Amino acid sequence: MISADNYIIKTKEEIAEKFQQNNSREQELDQAAKLAEEIVSSNKINSLRDLIRVRDQNSQLQNALKVIERNKDLYLKKNLLLHYVYNRPSKDPVRVAVTGASGAIGYALLFRIASGEMLGKDQPVHLSLLELPVAMKSLQGVIMELKDCAFPLLSGVTATSSPDEAFEGANYAVLVGAQPRTKGMERGDLLKANGAIFSVQGKALSDRAARDVKVLVVGNPANTNAYIAANNAPKLDPKNFTAMTRLDHNRGLAQLAEKTGKPVTSIKRFVIWGNHSATQYPDISHTQIEEKWARELVPKEWVEKEFIPTVQQRGAAIINARGSSSAASAASSAIDHIRDWVHGTNGEWTSMAVHSDGSYGVTPGLYFSYPVVTQESNYSIVQNVPIDEFSAKRLEITHKELLSERDAVKDMIKK
Repeated sequence: MISADNYIIKTKEEIAEKFQQNNSREQELDQAAKLAEEIVSSNKINSLRDLIRVRDQNSQLQNALKVIERNKDLYLKKNLLLHYVYNRPSKDPVRVAVTGASGAIGYALLFRIASGEMLGKDQPVHLSLLELPVAMKSLQGVIMELKDCAFPLLSGVTATSSPDEAFEGANYAVLVGAQPRTKGMERGDLLKANGAIFSVQGKALSDRAARDVKVLVVGNPANTNAYIAANNAPKLDPKNFTAMTRLDHNRGLAQLAEKTGKPVTSIKRFVIWGNHSATQYPDISHTQIEEKWARELVPKEWVEKEFIPTVQQRGAAIINARGSSSAASAASSAIDHIRDWVHGTNGEWTSMAVHSDGSYGVTPGLYFSYPVVTQESNYSIVQNVPIDEFSAKRLEITHKELLSERDAVKDMIKK
Protein backbone atom coordinates (compact mmCIF):
# COMPACT_ATOMS: atom_id res chain seq x y z
CA MET A 1 0.00 0.00 0.00
CA ILE A 2 1.42 3.41 -1.00
CA SER A 3 1.53 6.10 1.67
CA ALA A 4 0.09 9.57 1.18
CA ASP A 5 3.55 11.10 1.36
CA ASN A 6 4.92 8.72 -1.25
CA TYR A 7 1.88 9.39 -3.43
CA ILE A 8 2.56 13.14 -3.29
CA ILE A 9 6.22 12.60 -4.10
CA LYS A 10 5.33 10.34 -7.03
CA THR A 11 2.78 12.85 -8.32
CA LYS A 12 5.34 15.66 -8.11
CA GLU A 13 7.83 13.54 -10.02
CA GLU A 14 5.23 12.81 -12.72
CA ILE A 15 4.36 16.50 -12.99
CA ALA A 16 8.04 17.42 -13.27
CA GLU A 17 8.58 14.74 -15.90
CA LYS A 18 5.51 15.91 -17.80
CA PHE A 19 6.70 19.51 -17.60
CA GLN A 20 10.12 18.51 -18.89
CA GLN A 21 8.53 16.58 -21.76
CA ASN A 22 6.32 19.53 -22.70
CA ASN A 23 9.25 21.91 -22.45
CA SER A 24 11.27 19.65 -24.74
CA ARG A 25 8.33 19.46 -27.18
CA GLU A 26 8.01 23.24 -27.16
CA GLN A 27 11.69 23.69 -27.95
CA GLU A 28 11.52 21.13 -30.76
CA LEU A 29 8.35 22.72 -32.11
CA ASP A 30 9.73 26.27 -31.94
CA GLN A 31 12.85 25.23 -33.83
CA ALA A 32 10.82 23.42 -36.50
CA ALA A 33 8.37 26.32 -36.90
CA LYS A 34 11.21 28.84 -37.17
CA LEU A 35 13.01 26.73 -39.79
CA ALA A 36 9.80 26.24 -41.80
CA GLU A 37 9.11 29.97 -41.69
CA GLU A 38 12.64 30.80 -42.87
CA ILE A 39 12.44 28.35 -45.78
CA VAL A 40 9.00 29.57 -46.87
CA SER A 41 9.92 33.25 -46.60
CA SER A 42 13.10 32.76 -48.65
CA ASN A 43 11.06 31.30 -51.53
CA LYS A 44 8.39 33.01 -53.58
CA ILE A 45 5.19 31.44 -52.27
CA ASN A 46 2.05 32.78 -53.95
CA SER A 47 -0.17 29.71 -53.88
CA LEU A 48 -0.62 26.25 -52.41
CA ARG A 49 0.97 24.85 -55.57
CA ASP A 50 4.13 26.90 -54.88
CA LEU A 51 4.24 25.67 -51.28
CA ILE A 52 3.88 22.04 -52.40
CA ARG A 53 6.67 22.55 -54.95
CA VAL A 54 9.05 23.94 -52.30
CA ARG A 55 8.09 21.20 -49.83
CA ASP A 56 8.72 18.42 -52.38
CA GLN A 57 12.17 19.80 -53.15
CA ASN A 58 13.34 20.59 -49.61
CA SER A 59 13.97 17.76 -47.13
CA GLN A 60 14.54 20.21 -44.26
CA LEU A 61 11.06 21.65 -44.76
CA GLN A 62 9.59 18.15 -44.96
CA ASN A 63 11.19 17.23 -41.61
CA ALA A 64 10.09 20.50 -40.00
CA LEU A 65 6.51 19.94 -41.13
CA LYS A 66 6.59 16.43 -39.67
CA VAL A 67 7.61 17.87 -36.29
CA ILE A 68 4.80 20.42 -36.45
CA GLU A 69 2.30 17.72 -37.40
CA ARG A 70 3.49 15.50 -34.55
CA ASN A 71 3.00 18.37 -32.10
CA LYS A 72 0.00 19.99 -33.76
CA ASP A 73 -2.01 20.13 -30.53
CA LEU A 74 0.68 22.30 -28.97
CA TYR A 75 1.18 24.29 -32.15
CA LEU A 76 -2.51 25.16 -32.43
CA LYS A 77 -2.64 26.17 -28.76
CA LYS A 78 0.40 28.42 -29.13
CA ASN A 79 -0.73 29.94 -32.42
CA LEU A 80 -4.50 30.09 -32.05
CA LEU A 81 -4.70 33.86 -31.55
CA LEU A 82 -2.14 34.55 -34.27
CA HIS A 83 -3.97 32.17 -36.61
CA TYR A 84 -7.26 33.97 -35.94
CA VAL A 85 -5.80 37.44 -36.51
CA TYR A 86 -3.94 36.38 -39.66
CA ASN A 87 -6.91 34.64 -41.24
CA ARG A 88 -9.65 37.06 -40.21
CA PRO A 89 -10.94 38.69 -43.43
CA SER A 90 -9.98 42.37 -43.62
CA LYS A 91 -10.78 43.04 -47.29
CA ASP A 92 -14.05 44.14 -48.80
CA PRO A 93 -15.99 41.33 -50.51
CA VAL A 94 -15.62 40.90 -54.25
CA ARG A 95 -18.47 39.73 -56.47
CA VAL A 96 -17.98 36.42 -58.26
CA ALA A 97 -20.58 35.56 -60.90
CA VAL A 98 -21.01 31.92 -61.90
CA THR A 99 -23.34 30.81 -64.69
CA GLY A 100 -24.84 27.33 -64.87
CA ALA A 101 -24.42 27.38 -61.11
CA SER A 102 -26.56 24.36 -60.26
CA GLY A 103 -24.96 22.07 -62.86
CA ALA A 104 -22.31 19.46 -62.11
CA ILE A 105 -19.33 21.79 -62.70
CA GLY A 106 -20.99 24.69 -60.90
CA TYR A 107 -21.74 22.48 -57.91
CA ALA A 108 -18.13 21.32 -57.74
CA LEU A 109 -16.90 24.90 -58.13
CA LEU A 110 -18.97 27.01 -55.74
CA PHE A 111 -17.88 25.48 -52.45
CA ARG A 112 -14.21 25.88 -53.32
CA ILE A 113 -14.70 29.53 -54.26
CA ALA A 114 -16.57 30.14 -51.00
CA SER A 115 -13.82 28.46 -48.98
CA GLY A 116 -11.16 30.80 -50.38
CA GLU A 117 -9.32 28.36 -52.62
CA MET A 118 -9.69 30.57 -55.70
CA LEU A 119 -8.99 34.09 -54.46
CA GLY A 120 -7.29 33.50 -51.13
CA LYS A 121 -8.07 32.85 -47.50
CA ASP A 122 -8.27 36.58 -46.75
CA GLN A 123 -10.70 37.51 -49.54
CA PRO A 124 -14.45 37.54 -48.76
CA VAL A 125 -16.73 36.83 -51.71
CA HIS A 126 -20.32 37.46 -52.71
CA LEU A 127 -21.54 34.77 -55.08
CA SER A 128 -23.90 35.86 -57.83
CA LEU A 129 -25.40 32.76 -59.40
CA LEU A 130 -27.08 32.67 -62.81
CA GLU A 131 -29.36 29.82 -63.86
CA LEU A 132 -32.20 29.12 -66.26
CA PRO A 133 -35.67 29.68 -64.77
CA VAL A 134 -36.37 25.92 -64.85
CA ALA A 135 -33.28 25.26 -62.72
CA MET A 136 -33.93 27.85 -60.01
CA LYS A 137 -35.40 25.29 -57.59
CA SER A 138 -32.27 23.15 -57.87
CA LEU A 139 -30.15 26.26 -57.39
CA GLN A 140 -31.97 27.05 -54.15
CA GLY A 141 -30.89 23.65 -52.85
CA VAL A 142 -27.26 24.47 -53.70
CA ILE A 143 -27.59 27.79 -51.86
CA MET A 144 -28.96 25.99 -48.79
CA GLU A 145 -25.84 23.83 -48.75
CA LEU A 146 -23.55 26.82 -49.19
CA LYS A 147 -25.18 28.49 -46.19
CA ASP A 148 -25.01 25.26 -44.17
CA CYS A 149 -21.23 25.19 -44.63
CA ALA A 150 -20.98 28.51 -42.72
CA PHE A 151 -18.00 29.65 -44.78
CA PRO A 152 -16.35 32.63 -43.02
CA LEU A 153 -15.48 34.18 -46.39
CA LEU A 154 -18.96 33.93 -47.93
CA SER A 155 -20.53 37.36 -47.42
CA GLY A 156 -23.69 36.68 -49.42
CA VAL A 157 -25.37 34.85 -52.29
CA THR A 158 -27.60 36.15 -55.08
CA ALA A 159 -29.63 33.77 -57.26
CA THR A 160 -31.12 35.00 -60.51
CA SER A 161 -32.10 34.07 -64.05
CA SER A 162 -31.25 37.58 -65.31
CA PRO A 163 -27.75 38.10 -66.79
CA ASP A 164 -27.96 41.82 -66.01
CA GLU A 165 -28.59 41.12 -62.34
CA ALA A 166 -26.01 38.33 -62.19
CA PHE A 167 -23.19 40.46 -63.60
CA GLU A 168 -24.00 43.65 -61.70
CA GLY A 169 -20.68 44.84 -60.26
CA ALA A 170 -19.00 41.50 -60.99
CA ASN A 171 -15.25 41.44 -60.38
CA TYR A 172 -14.95 37.86 -61.64
CA ALA A 173 -17.19 35.87 -63.94
CA VAL A 174 -16.92 32.13 -64.53
CA LEU A 175 -19.14 31.26 -67.49
CA VAL A 176 -19.90 27.58 -67.06
CA GLY A 177 -23.43 27.30 -68.45
CA ALA A 178 -23.58 26.40 -72.15
CA GLN A 179 -25.69 24.45 -74.62
CA PRO A 180 -24.43 20.84 -74.63
CA ARG A 181 -24.06 18.99 -77.89
CA THR A 182 -26.96 16.60 -78.34
CA LYS A 183 -27.21 13.50 -80.52
CA GLY A 184 -27.28 14.40 -84.19
CA MET A 185 -26.33 18.06 -83.61
CA GLU A 186 -23.82 19.47 -86.09
CA ARG A 187 -20.93 21.53 -84.71
CA GLY A 188 -22.22 24.57 -86.60
CA ASP A 189 -25.59 24.24 -84.85
CA LEU A 190 -23.82 23.96 -81.51
CA LEU A 191 -21.83 27.11 -82.21
CA LYS A 192 -24.94 29.07 -83.09
CA ALA A 193 -26.89 27.81 -80.06
CA ASN A 194 -24.10 28.94 -77.77
CA GLY A 195 -23.68 32.14 -79.70
CA ALA A 196 -27.17 33.14 -78.62
CA ILE A 197 -26.18 32.55 -74.97
CA PHE A 198 -22.78 34.20 -74.95
CA SER A 199 -23.72 37.25 -77.01
CA VAL A 200 -26.33 38.12 -74.37
CA GLN A 201 -23.90 37.47 -71.53
CA GLY A 202 -21.18 39.51 -73.21
CA LYS A 203 -23.52 42.50 -73.49
CA ALA A 204 -24.61 42.14 -69.86
CA LEU A 205 -20.98 41.99 -68.71
CA SER A 206 -20.22 45.07 -70.78
CA ASP A 207 -23.12 46.99 -69.27
CA ARG A 208 -23.00 45.79 -65.67
CA ALA A 209 -19.65 44.31 -64.60
CA ALA A 210 -16.67 46.12 -63.12
CA ARG A 211 -14.41 47.56 -65.83
CA ASP A 212 -11.55 45.28 -64.76
CA VAL A 213 -13.71 42.15 -64.51
CA LYS A 214 -11.85 38.91 -65.15
CA VAL A 215 -13.90 36.51 -67.28
CA LEU A 216 -13.21 32.80 -67.66
CA VAL A 217 -15.27 30.89 -70.22
CA VAL A 218 -15.58 27.21 -69.31
CA GLY A 219 -18.67 26.24 -71.34
CA ASN A 220 -17.79 24.64 -74.67
CA PRO A 221 -16.83 25.45 -77.34
CA ALA A 222 -14.93 27.64 -74.89
CA ASN A 223 -12.55 29.52 -77.21
CA THR A 224 -15.25 30.64 -79.61
CA ASN A 225 -17.73 31.32 -76.82
CA ALA A 226 -15.13 33.69 -75.36
CA TYR A 227 -14.74 35.27 -78.80
CA ILE A 228 -18.52 35.82 -79.04
CA ALA A 229 -18.82 37.23 -75.51
CA ALA A 230 -15.86 39.59 -75.92
CA ASN A 231 -17.10 40.87 -79.26
CA ASN A 232 -20.46 41.69 -77.70
CA ALA A 233 -18.83 43.62 -74.86
CA PRO A 234 -17.68 46.89 -76.45
CA LYS A 235 -17.11 48.60 -73.09
CA LEU A 236 -14.63 45.99 -71.89
CA ASP A 237 -11.05 45.26 -72.90
CA PRO A 238 -10.93 41.99 -74.92
CA LYS A 239 -8.04 40.95 -72.64
CA ASN A 240 -10.55 40.73 -69.79
CA PHE A 241 -11.89 37.56 -71.45
CA THR A 242 -10.16 34.16 -71.41
CA ALA A 243 -11.13 30.57 -72.16
CA MET A 244 -10.10 27.52 -70.19
CA THR A 245 -7.42 25.20 -71.45
CA ARG A 246 -6.08 24.67 -67.94
CA LEU A 247 -7.96 21.38 -67.76
CA ASP A 248 -6.03 20.16 -70.81
CA HIS A 249 -2.84 21.53 -69.27
CA ASN A 250 -3.45 19.66 -66.01
CA ARG A 251 -4.27 16.49 -67.91
CA GLY A 252 -0.96 16.75 -69.70
CA LEU A 253 0.93 17.29 -66.45
CA ALA A 254 -0.76 14.23 -64.93
CA GLN A 255 0.15 12.02 -67.91
CA LEU A 256 3.78 13.14 -67.83
CA ALA A 257 4.01 12.65 -64.08
CA GLU A 258 2.58 9.16 -64.33
CA LYS A 259 4.89 8.19 -67.20
CA THR A 260 8.08 9.49 -65.56
CA GLY A 261 7.23 8.78 -61.92
CA LYS A 262 7.93 12.40 -61.02
CA PRO A 263 5.67 14.82 -59.10
CA VAL A 264 3.58 17.23 -61.19
CA THR A 265 5.24 20.12 -59.36
CA SER A 266 8.58 19.18 -60.95
CA ILE A 267 7.25 19.69 -64.51
CA LYS A 268 7.96 23.08 -66.06
CA ARG A 269 7.28 24.80 -69.41
CA PHE A 270 4.58 22.51 -70.65
CA VAL A 271 1.91 24.15 -72.82
CA ILE A 272 -1.37 23.60 -74.61
CA TRP A 273 -1.61 25.47 -77.91
CA GLY A 274 -4.80 26.39 -79.73
CA ASN A 275 -8.38 25.29 -79.29
CA HIS A 276 -9.99 23.42 -76.41
CA SER A 277 -10.93 20.60 -78.75
CA ALA A 278 -9.44 17.49 -80.27
CA THR A 279 -7.17 19.72 -82.42
CA GLN A 280 -5.35 21.18 -79.41
CA TYR A 281 -1.60 20.65 -79.32
CA PRO A 282 -0.09 19.47 -76.01
CA ASP A 283 3.54 20.48 -76.50
CA ILE A 284 6.49 19.07 -74.53
CA SER A 285 9.14 20.49 -76.89
CA HIS A 286 10.42 22.85 -74.19
CA THR A 287 9.24 20.96 -71.11
CA GLN A 288 11.65 20.19 -68.30
CA ILE A 289 11.15 17.65 -65.52
CA GLU A 290 13.45 18.11 -62.54
CA GLU A 291 15.60 20.28 -64.83
CA LYS A 292 15.95 17.54 -67.45
CA TRP A 293 14.41 17.78 -70.91
CA ALA A 294 11.18 15.83 -71.07
CA ARG A 295 12.03 14.64 -74.59
CA GLU A 296 15.01 12.79 -73.11
CA LEU A 297 12.85 11.10 -70.46
CA VAL A 298 9.97 9.82 -72.60
CA PRO A 299 10.05 8.05 -75.98
CA LYS A 300 9.13 10.11 -79.04
CA GLU A 301 6.74 7.36 -80.17
CA TRP A 302 4.90 7.53 -76.83
CA VAL A 303 4.52 11.31 -77.16
CA GLU A 304 3.08 11.15 -80.68
CA LYS A 305 0.97 8.00 -80.43
CA GLU A 306 -0.16 7.98 -76.80
CA PHE A 307 0.46 11.24 -74.95
CA ILE A 308 -0.92 13.73 -77.46
CA PRO A 309 -4.03 11.67 -78.39
CA THR A 310 -4.73 10.88 -74.72
CA VAL A 311 -4.76 14.56 -73.74
CA GLN A 312 -6.75 15.54 -76.84
CA GLN A 313 -9.38 12.85 -76.29
CA ARG A 314 -9.45 12.76 -72.48
CA GLY A 315 -12.86 14.41 -72.25
CA ALA A 316 -14.44 11.80 -74.51
CA ALA A 317 -12.74 9.00 -72.57
CA ILE A 318 -14.22 10.28 -69.30
CA ILE A 319 -17.70 10.44 -70.84
CA ASN A 320 -17.32 6.86 -72.05
CA ALA A 321 -16.14 5.73 -68.61
CA ARG A 322 -18.60 7.48 -66.30
CA GLY A 323 -21.46 8.37 -68.62
CA SER A 324 -21.11 12.11 -68.13
CA SER A 325 -18.54 14.79 -68.82
CA SER A 326 -15.73 16.03 -66.59
CA ALA A 327 -17.06 18.02 -63.63
CA ALA A 328 -14.75 17.96 -60.61
CA SER A 329 -11.59 18.20 -62.72
CA ALA A 330 -13.08 21.02 -64.79
CA ALA A 331 -14.04 22.93 -61.64
CA SER A 332 -10.59 22.37 -60.14
CA SER A 333 -8.94 23.67 -63.31
CA ALA A 334 -11.16 26.76 -63.30
CA ILE A 335 -9.98 27.44 -59.74
CA ASP A 336 -6.35 27.02 -60.88
CA HIS A 337 -6.89 29.34 -63.86
CA ILE A 338 -8.35 32.24 -61.87
CA ARG A 339 -6.04 31.77 -58.88
CA ASP A 340 -2.93 31.95 -61.07
CA TRP A 341 -4.34 34.90 -63.02
CA VAL A 342 -4.86 36.80 -59.76
CA HIS A 343 -1.89 35.69 -57.67
CA GLY A 344 0.70 35.04 -60.37
CA THR A 345 2.67 32.05 -61.61
CA ASN A 346 6.01 33.16 -60.19
CA GLY A 347 7.52 33.19 -63.68
CA GLU A 348 6.32 29.67 -64.52
CA TRP A 349 4.38 28.87 -67.70
CA THR A 350 0.76 27.90 -67.70
CA SER A 351 -1.82 27.56 -70.48
CA MET A 352 -4.62 30.06 -71.06
CA ALA A 353 -6.71 30.76 -74.15
CA VAL A 354 -6.36 34.51 -74.48
CA HIS A 355 -7.05 37.30 -76.97
CA SER A 356 -4.52 36.84 -79.75
CA ASP A 357 -2.29 39.81 -80.55
CA GLY A 358 -0.88 38.05 -83.61
CA SER A 359 1.80 36.15 -81.69
CA TYR A 360 3.07 33.02 -83.48
CA GLY A 361 1.14 33.93 -86.62
CA VAL A 362 -2.29 33.47 -85.03
CA THR A 363 -5.01 35.72 -86.43
CA PRO A 364 -5.48 38.70 -84.09
CA GLY A 365 -8.73 38.59 -82.12
CA LEU A 366 -9.07 34.82 -81.89
CA TYR A 367 -8.99 33.26 -78.45
CA PHE A 368 -6.01 30.94 -78.74
CA SER A 369 -4.27 28.94 -76.02
CA TYR A 370 -0.69 30.08 -75.51
CA PRO A 371 2.03 29.64 -72.93
CA VAL A 372 1.53 32.56 -70.54
CA VAL A 373 3.00 33.88 -67.32
CA THR A 374 0.94 35.94 -64.90
CA GLN A 375 1.88 38.66 -62.45
CA GLU A 376 -0.10 41.26 -60.51
CA SER A 377 -3.43 40.12 -61.99
CA ASN A 378 -2.20 40.40 -65.58
CA TYR A 379 -1.11 37.76 -68.07
CA SER A 380 1.45 37.98 -70.84
CA ILE A 381 2.07 35.60 -73.73
CA VAL A 382 5.50 34.00 -73.60
CA GLN A 383 7.35 35.23 -76.68
CA ASN A 384 10.08 33.77 -78.89
CA VAL A 385 9.39 30.12 -78.14
CA PRO A 386 11.05 28.15 -80.97
CA ILE A 387 8.49 26.23 -83.06
CA ASP A 388 9.79 23.17 -84.91
CA GLU A 389 8.19 21.67 -88.01
CA PHE A 390 6.23 19.05 -86.05
CA SER A 391 4.75 21.73 -83.78
CA ALA A 392 4.09 24.19 -86.60
CA LYS A 393 1.86 21.69 -88.40
CA ARG A 394 -0.22 21.12 -85.31
CA LEU A 395 -0.54 24.82 -84.55
CA GLU A 396 -1.81 25.35 -88.07
CA ILE A 397 -4.46 22.63 -87.71
CA THR A 398 -5.90 24.09 -84.51
CA HIS A 399 -5.62 27.65 -85.90
CA LYS A 400 -7.67 26.70 -88.96
CA GLU A 401 -10.35 25.14 -86.77
CA LEU A 402 -10.70 28.33 -84.76
CA LEU A 403 -10.95 30.38 -87.97
CA SER A 404 -13.74 28.12 -89.20
CA GLU A 405 -15.58 28.50 -85.88
CA ARG A 406 -15.17 32.28 -86.06
CA ASP A 407 -16.67 32.31 -89.55
CA ALA A 408 -19.61 30.18 -88.38
CA VAL A 409 -20.63 32.77 -85.77
CA LYS A 410 -19.85 35.97 -87.68
CA ASP A 411 -23.53 36.98 -87.68
CA MET A 412 -23.48 37.07 -83.86
CA ILE A 413 -20.63 39.55 -83.59
CA LYS A 414 -21.51 43.10 -82.59
CA LYS A 415 -20.43 45.49 -85.33
